[in-house]
Formats: sequence, structure tokens, C-alpha cells
Amino acid sequence: MTEVVAAISLAEQAVSAAMARALPPELSERDPLVRSSEHADFQSNVALSLAKQAGLPPQNLARALQGELAGGPVSSTLSGPGFLNLTVADSQLWAQVEARLADHRLGIGLPLAGARTVVDYSAPNIAKEMHVGHLRTTVIGDSLVRVLAFLGGDVIRQNHLGDWGTQFGMLIQYIDEHPEAQWRGGGAGEQVSVLDGLYRAARQKFDADPEFVERARHRVVALQGGDEATLAVWRELVAVSGQAFQQLYDRLGVLLTEQDSAGESTYNPFLDEVVEELVEAGIAVDSDGTLCVFFDDVTGPDGEPVPLIVRKKDGGYGYAATDLATIRHRIRKLEANRLLYVVDARQSLHFQMIFATARRAGWLTDDVEAVHVPFGTVMGPGGTPFKTRSGGTVRLSELLDAAVEGAREAMADKPHDLTGDALERVIQAAGIGAIKYADLSTSRAKNYVFDIAQMVSLQGNTGVYMQYAHARARTILGKAPKEALEQPVDTSLPLHPAERTLILLLDGFDATVREVAQELEPHRLCGYLFSLAKALTDFYGACPVLKAETPAIRANRVALCRLTARTLAQGLDLLGLQAPDRM
Repeated sequence: MTEVVAAISLAEQAVSAAMARALPPELSERDPLVRSSEHADFQSNVALSLAKQAGLPPQNLARALQGELAGGPVSSTLSGPGFLNLTVADSQLWAQVEARLADHRLGIGLPLAGARTVVDYSAPNIAKEMHVGHLRTTVIGDSLVRVLAFLGGDVIRQNHLGDWGTQFGMLIQYIDEHPEAQWRGGGAGEQVSVLDGLYRAARQKFDADPEFVERARHRVVALQGGDEATLAVWRELVAVSGQAFQQLYDRLGVLLTEQDSAGESTYNPFLDEVVEELVEAGIAVDSDGTLCVFFDDVTGPDGEPVPLIVRKKDGGYGYAATDLATIRHRIRKLEANRLLYVVDARQSLHFQMIFATARRAGWLTDDVEAVHVPFGTVMGPGGTPFKTRSGGTVRLSELLDAAVEGAREAMADKPHDLTGDALERVIQAAGIGAIKYADLSTSRAKNYVFDIAQMVSLQGNTGVYMQYAHARARTILGKAPKEALEQPVDTSLPLHPAERTLILLLDGFDATVREVAQELEPHRLCGYLFSLAKALTDFYGACPVLKAETPAIRANRVALCRLTARTLAQGLDLLGLQAPDRM
């Protein structure tokens, strides 16, 4: 692996070197203030920033820096009151293309090597079908996992399944009392669908029948006490649900496996000791029989303190205790440096209290970063939360089916030479990719409208458009003669403006991926890929590739197509999308 120095870093180095020669030592080590620009490759306003301290008019200081830059790999012109417009030499940019093509990682380093991150995402409930509410956590979490791992991070995926609690006593008791409700048999997805219906029926009975409530509570006690008959049914529910979830994960193309599952029940053995530790430290206190943690800065609308309830009056533990045991385990046992919880925005207060409690307990130190990664809601066409016509929750499998059918219709309207299994694979990749890209391309903090027609469109910032851009580049490369593919890049050739724009965008891939890892916002990568795909289209329009004027120009442009195709494919993979070679 060879890490390639980005063009903007070359410009920064050149301006810094000029500052070292033109300015006194106390000013020469300041930030060169180099940024991307519409007027040149980059622009620096360092002369404006330091002119007063240097005792020079801004334009005079800019001219001095311009003189020091002359003859180097980065040239400059002056504009306005003292801006330096910076242009990287054509030969240097062609060398960037050559260097990135020669490296299997496109010249991107491993800045996160040695860092361990736990990513908590997806987290469906056992015996219930995955629905639209699981889409965002699953695809955002999966993309973050991919990005962090690509940059060298040690990433531990954690699927915090809802596999414990009073609801299982209720469901198991209902199943026991209704032997006619056959849920075993058929595929895992079918079984979970039946169980989901039984859960709703059990909830109705629980809400209406006090005697059933009592029997369900006895069943919870039996479950928690290790009654073998009850545990046997519970294990069945967990097993079949895990299989159904995995089928959806595989179809979605996310990295989660059953080995990543660490449900609420995983932490049951640690709840007593966690609570004891909090009590001994004076963090958890009794409040009318309930064990709570209070916070000076967390109050309700009435101004009264809002507590984190660690243990209920009946001695039972809620999910707060489980989450505290979880965060302690991830820090102490998994030795994570960073904890990411990809959970919807409505849980912000809960995680604020969990993190604050963990800090007071000494588990969460300055060496560990804990972050709630919130996201908005998937909305229906009317701008309300996405529901079925009857007002029910939309199943995730139905969303995927709809996206695939939308892609099938879109493919039918476009000429192609695909048939049979090859066509079906592309349709599946386009449909699943469309739904994931639509989610990821939206700033995660915002809500977005679920619109199949827009998602599978071949126009605009869509997953299908990105996949077509990649396939088009691969098609051109498939038609290129062998000598054009093997000929080295000629760094002496002048750059066409469309080539320069494309190269500078390709050079920004590294910084974009690092930005996603830092800010935890995959939509930034989507925006980058969309800009890259548009620049590729502009390049095709302005610069003939296969019919270029000379073999050397053709070889250079083929190299640009190769690098762009690889960058698009890598970027789509970091989003969890496939990049078919033909569409």
C-alpha cells in the first residue's frame, strides 16, 4: 500500500514553504489557509490573514509569496485584495492518477489503524417482523462500519436484539394457552410473520384481561428463573427470528451476521453487579422504592428532575440497566475507544443519561468517545410517518419488493442486452441499491419521503444513476484496445479542463471518506459520488476516449476512466451498494 499525497496537500506544502522563505519565523508556521476554489484548483487567503502582523499591505505580501512559488509544482496568480489562486502542474496531476491506479487502495492510507470502534445498529425485536423503522439504523450503521473498517479501524458490529423482558412472558403464555395457533413450520420469515400476529393478539388480551396479565407475569418469573419448558420456547423464538433477520440482512447486502448478535439477554448476568456498583458509588439512589439516577441538567417540562430508572419497584430491571451493563461491557471487555449507537433521534435523552451515568461511574473516561448517531424518520407521500393504507407498520420486506419491482420497470424502459439470470441480478442490485442510496443520500438528521419512482430514476442523485455511471465506464474500458490499457500514463501531456476537473475530484475521495468517518454522515460520500459521476459525464462530452487524437492521449484518458470506475465502485461499496459492470 502506498499512500498518495493529495493535490490540496501539495498546494498547502508549497504555500507553507513560500511562507517560510517570505515571513519571519513567528508567522511562517501558521496555517496556509488553502481551500478549493472556483477560480483555480485552490485558493489561499493567508496574505489577507497575516498582512497586518507582517507589516505589509495584503497585495504586497501576496506578491512576495507568489514570487516564492514561481518555478515550483504549484503556480499562482493574484486576485482581489490579496488572494492567491493556486494551480497544480499538469504533470503533477497526471502523476496523481498514475500513483492511485498503481495502489490497490487508490492511494488511501489507514488513519484509523489501532482504533477499536463498537457500532450498535439495527436491533430488531425477537418474534416481530422487521419494518420500515429498521431501515435507517441498518443501512446507516452498515455504511459507517464499512467506512471505519476501510480506513483501518478495528470495528466490532453489535446487533442489540430485543430478546428479553415482560413481552416474552406475555407471548409465551399466549402461545401456551392457544395450541391451535400453529406458528412452527414453513420458512423462518413466515414463522416470524405468524408470531408477529400472535404478539398483537397477546397484547390485546393483556390489555383487556387482568387474569391473563397475572398469568403472563408468572410466566416472566418462570423465564427469568430458568424454567426449562419456558426457556425452550424462548430459545425457539430467538432462533427462528435470527434466521428471518439474517435472510433480510443478506437481501439488503449488509454485513451483519448472527455472530454479531448480542441481545438484551446477553447482559442479564451482569445487571445485579452493575446496579450494586452504582449504589455503592452513590450514583443510583432510592426514590419511593424505585432505584434511580438523577441529573442536575435533565429536567422535564414541569422543571422537575427526570430520572433514569435503573430498577423498578417490583425489583425488575428495565432497558436502562441493560444499556448500562452494555456500555460497561463494551469499554471494559471489548476495550473500545469509540462507541457508536445508531438509534433514532427520539432516544437522544435516554443516551444522554446513559452516557452521563457511565461517566460518573468511571467507565466512560476521556479516552473513550461515546456517540449517539441519531437519524430522522421515513415519511410517506403526505409528509407523515410511512404507514400502510390501514395505518399499520410497513414491513421491510415489502419495501424491498417494491423497490425491486420499480427497478424492473425502469430497466424495461431502457435499452440493454441483459437477459435471464444476469438481468435479474442487475435488477436486484439496482432495486436494493436504490432504497439504500435514497436513505443514505439524505442527511441522517432529516426526515425523507419514501418515493419509489424517484429512487429508481436514472436522473439525479440516485443509486441507479451511480451504478449506470460505473457501468458506462466499464463498458468503455471493455472496448479499449489492450495497448491503451497497458500503456503507462504520460505525465508530460497537457490537461484538458474536463480532465483537470475529474482528476481533482478523484483526488478528493480520500478526504471525503475521512470526513464521513469523523462526522458519521454517509450523505457526504453520496454527494461526492454524484459530483464525480457528473464530472465523468462532462469528461465524456468534452474528451473523446477511444477516438482520442493520439495513442498517448487515448491511454491517459483510458487511465482516467479506470481510476474513476474503481473510485465509483469503492465508494458504492462503502455505502453497501453493488456496482454491476453491465446495466
